Amino acid sequence: MTRTAFWILLTVVSLRISPAQQILINAAGATFPYPIYSKWFDVYHKKFPNIQINYQSIGSGAGIQQITAGTVDFGASDSPMGDEELNQFRQKRGFGVLHFPTVLGANVPAYNLSGVAQQLNFTPEALAGIFLGKITKWNDPELVKANAGVNLPANPIVVVHRSDGSGTTYVWTDYLSKVSKEWESKVGRGKSVNWPVGLGGKGNEAVAGQIKQTPNSLGYIELTYALQNKMSYGTVRNAAGVFTQADLASVRAAAAALKDIPDDFRVSITNPLGKTAYPICTFTWLLIPEKIADPAKKKAVVDFLGWMLAEGQSQVESLSYGRLPQPIVAKEMKGIGKIQ
Repeated sequence: MTRTAFWILLTVVSLRISPAQQILINAAGATFPYPIYSKWFDVYHKKFPNIQINYQSIGSGAGIQQITAGTVDFGASDSPMGDEELNQFRQKRGFGVLHFPTVLGANVPAYNLSGVAQQLNFTPEALAGIFLGKITKWNDPELVKANAGVNLPANPIVVVHRSDGSGTTYVWTDYLSKVSKEWESKVGRGKSVNWPVGLGGKGNEAVAGQIKQTPNSLGYIELTYALQNKMSYGTVRNAAGVFTQADLASVRAAAAALKDIPDDFRVSITNPLGKTAYPICTFTWLLIPEKIADPAKKKAVVDFLGWMLAEGQSQVESLSYGRLPQPIVAKEMKGIGKIQ
Protein backbone atom coordinates (compact mmCIF):
# COMPACT_ATOMS: atom_id res chain seq x y z
CA MET A 1 0.00 0.00 0.00
CA THR A 2 1.34 3.42 -0.93
CA ARG A 3 1.73 6.10 1.68
CA THR A 4 -1.00 8.17 -0.05
CA ALA A 5 -3.43 5.25 0.00
CA PHE A 6 -2.67 4.62 3.67
CA TRP A 7 -3.53 8.17 4.68
CA ILE A 8 -6.73 8.12 2.62
CA LEU A 9 -7.78 4.88 4.33
CA LEU A 10 -6.95 6.29 7.77
CA THR A 11 -9.02 9.40 7.06
CA VAL A 12 -12.04 7.34 5.98
CA VAL A 13 -11.84 5.13 9.08
CA SER A 14 -11.51 8.20 11.34
CA LEU A 15 -14.63 9.73 9.87
CA ARG A 16 -16.58 6.52 10.42
CA ILE A 17 -15.64 6.23 14.09
CA SER A 18 -15.78 9.96 14.94
CA PRO A 19 -17.75 10.70 18.10
CA ALA A 20 -21.38 11.82 17.93
CA GLN A 21 -22.01 15.48 17.22
CA GLN A 22 -21.68 17.57 20.37
CA ILE A 23 -24.91 19.44 21.05
CA LEU A 24 -25.09 22.32 23.53
CA ILE A 25 -28.55 23.45 24.64
CA ASN A 26 -28.97 26.57 26.77
CA ALA A 27 -31.99 27.10 29.00
CA ALA A 28 -33.01 29.47 31.79
CA GLY A 29 -35.84 30.24 34.15
CA ALA A 30 -37.58 29.05 37.29
CA THR A 31 -35.69 28.44 40.54
CA PHE A 32 -38.63 26.41 41.93
CA PRO A 33 -37.73 23.21 39.95
CA TYR A 34 -33.97 23.78 39.82
CA PRO A 35 -33.06 20.83 42.09
CA ILE A 36 -34.85 18.31 39.83
CA TYR A 37 -33.77 20.00 36.59
CA SER A 38 -30.15 19.97 37.74
CA LYS A 39 -30.44 16.25 38.46
CA TRP A 40 -32.22 15.48 35.19
CA PHE A 41 -29.75 17.34 33.00
CA ASP A 42 -26.82 15.66 34.74
CA VAL A 43 -28.31 12.17 34.42
CA TYR A 44 -29.25 12.79 30.80
CA HIS A 45 -25.74 13.99 29.96
CA LYS A 46 -24.26 10.85 31.47
CA LYS A 47 -26.68 8.77 29.41
CA PHE A 48 -25.97 10.76 26.23
CA PRO A 49 -22.51 12.38 26.64
CA ASN A 50 -22.82 14.33 23.39
CA ILE A 51 -25.80 16.32 24.73
CA GLN A 52 -25.17 19.06 27.30
CA ILE A 53 -28.07 21.11 28.71
CA ASN A 54 -26.94 24.21 30.59
CA TYR A 55 -29.62 25.68 32.84
CA GLN A 56 -29.53 29.08 34.56
CA SER A 57 -31.74 29.27 37.65
CA ILE A 58 -32.70 32.96 37.32
CA GLY A 59 -36.45 33.07 37.96
CA SER A 60 -39.53 32.52 35.82
CA GLY A 61 -39.82 36.14 34.70
CA ALA A 62 -36.25 36.22 33.39
CA GLY A 63 -36.73 32.82 31.79
CA ILE A 64 -39.76 34.08 29.84
CA GLN A 65 -37.82 37.17 28.79
CA GLN A 66 -34.88 35.13 27.53
CA ILE A 67 -36.91 32.59 25.56
CA THR A 68 -38.92 35.45 24.03
CA ALA A 69 -35.70 37.22 23.02
CA GLY A 70 -34.32 33.95 21.60
CA THR A 71 -31.17 34.05 23.73
CA VAL A 72 -31.84 30.53 25.10
CA ASP A 73 -33.13 27.38 23.42
CA PHE A 74 -35.95 26.92 25.91
CA GLY A 75 -37.26 28.56 29.07
CA ALA A 76 -38.86 27.45 32.31
CA SER A 77 -41.58 28.96 34.46
CA ASP A 78 -43.71 28.11 37.49
CA SER A 79 -46.52 30.20 36.05
CA PRO A 80 -47.93 29.75 32.56
CA MET A 81 -47.31 32.59 30.15
CA GLY A 82 -50.21 35.03 29.94
CA ASP A 83 -51.99 35.96 26.73
CA GLU A 84 -50.01 39.19 26.41
CA GLU A 85 -46.72 37.34 26.89
CA LEU A 86 -47.74 34.76 24.28
CA ASN A 87 -48.59 37.54 21.82
CA GLN A 88 -45.24 39.23 22.48
CA PHE A 89 -43.45 35.95 21.87
CA ARG A 90 -45.25 35.40 18.56
CA GLN A 91 -44.59 38.95 17.41
CA LYS A 92 -40.91 38.68 18.32
CA ARG A 93 -40.21 35.16 17.09
CA GLY A 94 -42.77 34.67 14.31
CA PHE A 95 -44.21 31.47 15.83
CA GLY A 96 -45.65 30.25 19.11
CA VAL A 97 -44.38 28.62 22.29
CA LEU A 98 -45.54 25.36 23.87
CA HIS A 99 -46.01 24.62 27.57
CA PHE A 100 -44.87 21.24 28.89
CA PRO A 101 -45.60 20.49 32.59
CA THR A 102 -42.65 18.70 34.17
CA VAL A 103 -43.40 18.07 37.86
CA LEU A 104 -45.73 19.12 40.66
CA GLY A 105 -44.52 21.20 43.57
CA ALA A 106 -45.76 23.11 46.59
CA ASN A 107 -45.12 26.53 48.12
CA VAL A 108 -44.85 26.48 51.89
CA PRO A 109 -44.91 29.19 54.59
CA ALA A 110 -41.40 28.78 56.02
CA TYR A 111 -40.51 30.55 59.26
CA ASN A 112 -37.73 31.20 61.77
CA LEU A 113 -39.24 31.39 65.23
CA SER A 114 -37.08 30.38 68.17
CA GLY A 115 -38.67 28.74 71.20
CA VAL A 116 -41.52 27.19 69.22
CA ALA A 117 -41.00 23.48 68.60
CA GLN A 118 -44.46 22.62 67.27
CA GLN A 119 -45.31 22.88 63.58
CA LEU A 120 -47.51 25.95 63.17
CA ASN A 121 -50.90 26.06 61.49
CA PHE A 122 -51.77 28.93 59.12
CA THR A 123 -55.25 29.92 58.03
CA PRO A 124 -55.80 31.63 54.67
CA GLU A 125 -56.84 34.72 56.63
CA ALA A 126 -53.57 34.70 58.57
CA LEU A 127 -51.39 34.39 55.47
CA ALA A 128 -53.27 37.14 53.63
CA GLY A 129 -53.19 39.37 56.72
CA ILE A 130 -49.46 38.87 57.26
CA PHE A 131 -48.52 39.69 53.66
CA LEU A 132 -50.92 42.63 53.60
CA GLY A 133 -49.15 44.01 56.68
CA LYS A 134 -52.30 43.83 58.80
CA ILE A 135 -51.11 40.99 61.04
CA THR A 136 -47.81 42.15 62.46
CA LYS A 137 -47.20 40.08 65.62
CA TRP A 138 -46.66 36.36 66.07
CA ASN A 139 -49.23 36.31 68.87
CA ASP A 140 -51.99 37.88 66.75
CA PRO A 141 -55.40 36.35 67.61
CA GLU A 142 -55.70 34.84 64.10
CA LEU A 143 -52.51 32.86 64.67
CA VAL A 144 -53.29 32.04 68.28
CA LYS A 145 -56.70 30.50 67.52
CA ALA A 146 -55.17 28.19 64.89
CA ASN A 147 -52.38 27.10 67.25
CA ALA A 148 -54.00 26.15 70.54
CA GLY A 149 -51.49 25.35 73.25
CA VAL A 150 -48.56 27.00 71.45
CA ASN A 151 -46.88 29.84 73.31
CA LEU A 152 -46.52 32.33 70.47
CA PRO A 153 -44.30 35.34 71.26
CA ALA A 154 -45.28 38.97 70.85
CA ASN A 155 -42.38 39.51 68.44
CA PRO A 156 -42.95 41.41 65.19
CA ILE A 157 -43.28 39.23 62.08
CA VAL A 158 -40.56 39.92 59.49
CA VAL A 159 -42.05 39.16 56.07
CA VAL A 160 -39.75 37.84 53.32
CA HIS A 161 -40.74 37.66 49.65
CA ARG A 162 -39.19 37.39 46.22
CA SER A 163 -37.63 40.51 44.72
CA ASP A 164 -37.38 39.14 41.15
CA GLY A 165 -40.04 38.17 38.62
CA SER A 166 -40.99 34.77 39.96
CA GLY A 167 -43.37 31.93 39.17
CA THR A 168 -43.19 31.03 42.85
CA THR A 169 -44.58 34.50 43.58
CA TYR A 170 -47.28 34.00 40.96
CA VAL A 171 -48.42 30.78 42.65
CA TRP A 172 -48.37 32.40 46.11
CA THR A 173 -50.29 35.50 45.00
CA ASP A 174 -52.67 33.42 42.89
CA TYR A 175 -53.55 31.49 46.04
CA LEU A 176 -53.92 34.64 48.15
CA SER A 177 -56.14 36.18 45.45
CA LYS A 178 -58.45 33.17 45.62
CA VAL A 179 -58.79 33.19 49.42
CA SER A 180 -58.77 36.95 50.11
CA LYS A 181 -60.87 39.50 48.25
CA GLU A 182 -58.85 42.26 49.89
CA TRP A 183 -55.59 40.80 48.57
CA GLU A 184 -57.11 40.35 45.11
CA SER A 185 -58.28 43.95 44.94
CA LYS A 186 -55.25 45.63 46.57
CA VAL A 187 -52.34 43.53 45.29
CA GLY A 188 -53.54 40.80 42.94
CA ARG A 189 -51.64 37.96 41.30
CA GLY A 190 -48.48 38.15 39.24
CA LYS A 191 -44.84 37.16 38.93
CA SER A 192 -44.01 40.61 40.35
CA VAL A 193 -46.35 42.59 42.61
CA ASN A 194 -46.18 45.70 44.76
CA TRP A 195 -45.63 44.13 48.15
CA PRO A 196 -47.29 46.00 51.04
CA VAL A 197 -44.53 44.85 53.44
CA GLY A 198 -41.40 42.78 53.63
CA LEU A 199 -37.80 42.10 52.64
CA GLY A 200 -36.92 40.84 49.17
CA GLY A 201 -34.66 38.01 48.07
CA LYS A 202 -33.74 36.88 44.55
CA GLY A 203 -34.67 33.27 43.90
CA ASN A 204 -35.92 30.54 46.21
CA GLU A 205 -32.33 30.14 47.39
CA ALA A 206 -32.04 33.74 48.59
CA VAL A 207 -35.46 33.77 50.24
CA ALA A 208 -34.62 30.57 52.11
CA GLY A 209 -31.30 32.10 53.19
CA GLN A 210 -32.98 35.32 54.29
CA ILE A 211 -35.48 33.42 56.45
CA LYS A 212 -32.75 31.28 58.05
CA GLN A 213 -30.73 34.38 58.91
CA THR A 214 -33.60 36.55 60.17
CA PRO A 215 -35.23 35.81 63.54
CA ASN A 216 -39.05 36.02 63.64
CA SER A 217 -39.26 35.89 59.84
CA LEU A 218 -41.79 34.21 57.57
CA GLY A 219 -41.70 33.78 53.80
CA TYR A 220 -42.77 31.44 51.00
CA ILE A 221 -40.46 28.94 49.32
CA GLU A 222 -40.73 25.73 47.35
CA LEU A 223 -41.04 22.63 49.53
CA THR A 224 -37.77 21.09 48.35
CA TYR A 225 -35.81 24.15 49.50
CA ALA A 226 -37.43 23.97 52.96
CA LEU A 227 -36.53 20.30 53.29
CA GLN A 228 -32.99 20.64 51.95
CA ASN A 229 -32.31 23.55 54.32
CA LYS A 230 -33.99 21.81 57.29
CA MET A 231 -36.36 24.75 57.76
CA SER A 232 -39.58 24.92 59.74
CA TYR A 233 -42.71 25.32 57.65
CA GLY A 234 -46.38 25.31 58.51
CA THR A 235 -49.53 23.52 57.54
CA VAL A 236 -52.19 25.51 55.67
CA ARG A 237 -55.96 25.16 56.06
CA ASN A 238 -57.34 23.97 52.75
CA ALA A 239 -60.69 24.60 51.05
CA ALA A 240 -62.22 21.70 52.98
CA GLY A 241 -61.21 23.30 56.29
CA VAL A 242 -58.41 20.84 57.05
CA PHE A 243 -54.93 21.95 58.10
CA THR A 244 -52.73 20.12 55.59
CA GLN A 245 -48.98 19.64 55.39
CA ALA A 246 -47.24 19.84 52.03
CA ASP A 247 -45.94 16.41 51.08
CA LEU A 248 -46.08 14.02 48.15
CA ALA A 249 -49.55 12.74 49.03
CA SER A 250 -51.15 16.17 49.50
CA VAL A 251 -49.53 17.51 46.32
CA ARG A 252 -50.82 14.54 44.32
CA ALA A 253 -54.27 15.10 45.84
CA ALA A 254 -54.24 18.71 44.60
CA ALA A 255 -53.47 17.57 41.05
CA ALA A 256 -56.10 14.83 41.23
CA ALA A 257 -58.75 17.48 41.86
CA LEU A 258 -58.11 18.85 38.35
CA LYS A 259 -60.92 17.55 36.15
CA ASP A 260 -60.24 19.25 32.83
CA ILE A 261 -56.79 19.51 31.29
CA PRO A 262 -56.60 22.37 28.78
CA ASP A 263 -54.86 21.60 25.49
CA ASP A 264 -52.19 24.23 26.18
CA PHE A 265 -51.65 22.99 29.79
CA ARG A 266 -51.99 26.53 31.17
CA VAL A 267 -53.88 25.88 34.38
CA SER A 268 -53.89 26.84 38.07
CA ILE A 269 -54.40 24.19 40.77
CA THR A 270 -54.20 26.42 43.85
CA ASN A 271 -56.95 26.14 46.50
CA PRO A 272 -58.41 22.89 45.12
CA LEU A 273 -61.29 20.95 46.63
CA GLY A 274 -60.52 17.81 48.57
CA LYS A 275 -59.87 17.07 52.25
CA THR A 276 -56.33 15.79 51.68
CA ALA A 277 -55.21 18.37 49.10
CA TYR A 278 -52.53 20.91 50.00
CA PRO A 279 -53.83 24.30 48.83
CA ILE A 280 -50.69 25.99 47.41
CA CYS A 281 -49.55 23.61 44.66
CA THR A 282 -48.59 24.07 41.04
CA PHE A 283 -47.26 22.46 37.93
CA THR A 284 -44.03 23.90 36.61
CA TRP A 285 -43.50 24.18 32.86
CA LEU A 286 -40.78 24.01 30.23
CA LEU A 287 -41.39 26.63 27.54
CA ILE A 288 -40.45 25.12 24.17
CA PRO A 289 -40.54 27.09 20.90
CA GLU A 290 -42.88 25.61 18.30
CA LYS A 291 -40.05 25.81 15.76
CA ILE A 292 -36.43 24.80 16.36
CA ALA A 293 -34.35 25.59 13.28
CA ASP A 294 -31.33 23.42 14.12
CA PRO A 295 -32.31 19.79 13.34
CA ALA A 296 -29.82 18.36 15.85
CA LYS A 297 -31.10 20.61 18.66
CA LYS A 298 -34.69 19.85 17.74
CA LYS A 299 -34.07 16.10 17.99
CA ALA A 300 -32.20 16.54 21.28
CA VAL A 301 -35.02 18.60 22.81
CA VAL A 302 -37.73 16.22 21.55
CA ASP A 303 -35.84 13.18 22.82
CA PHE A 304 -35.25 14.80 26.21
CA LEU A 305 -38.94 15.63 26.62
CA GLY A 306 -39.85 12.00 25.91
CA TRP A 307 -37.26 10.81 28.44
CA MET A 308 -38.43 13.35 31.03
CA LEU A 309 -42.03 12.18 30.76
CA ALA A 310 -41.01 8.53 31.12
CA GLU A 311 -37.81 7.65 32.95
CA GLY A 312 -37.38 11.16 34.37
CA GLN A 313 -40.63 10.93 36.33
CA SER A 314 -39.22 8.07 38.39
CA GLN A 315 -36.65 10.45 39.87
CA VAL A 316 -38.83 13.33 41.08
CA GLU A 317 -40.16 12.02 44.39
CA SER A 318 -36.67 11.62 45.85
CA LEU A 319 -36.51 15.44 45.78
CA SER A 320 -40.07 15.87 47.13
CA TYR A 321 -41.68 16.86 43.83
CA GLY A 322 -44.86 15.16 42.66
CA ARG A 323 -45.02 12.98 39.57
CA LEU A 324 -47.26 14.13 36.76
CA PRO A 325 -50.68 12.42 36.57
CA GLN A 326 -50.75 9.82 33.80
CA PRO A 327 -53.47 11.58 31.74
CA ILE A 328 -51.24 14.66 31.54
CA VAL A 329 -48.21 12.57 30.57
CA ALA A 330 -50.21 10.93 27.77
CA LYS A 331 -51.44 14.29 26.52
CA GLU A 332 -47.94 15.77 26.60
CA MET A 333 -46.52 12.85 24.63
CA LYS A 334 -48.93 13.78 21.85
CA GLY A 335 -48.05 17.46 22.26
CA ILE A 336 -44.37 16.77 21.54
CA GLY A 337 -45.39 16.19 17.94
CA LYS A 338 -46.28 19.89 17.61
CA ILE A 339 -42.59 20.87 17.71
CA GLN A 340 -41.46 21.63 14.16
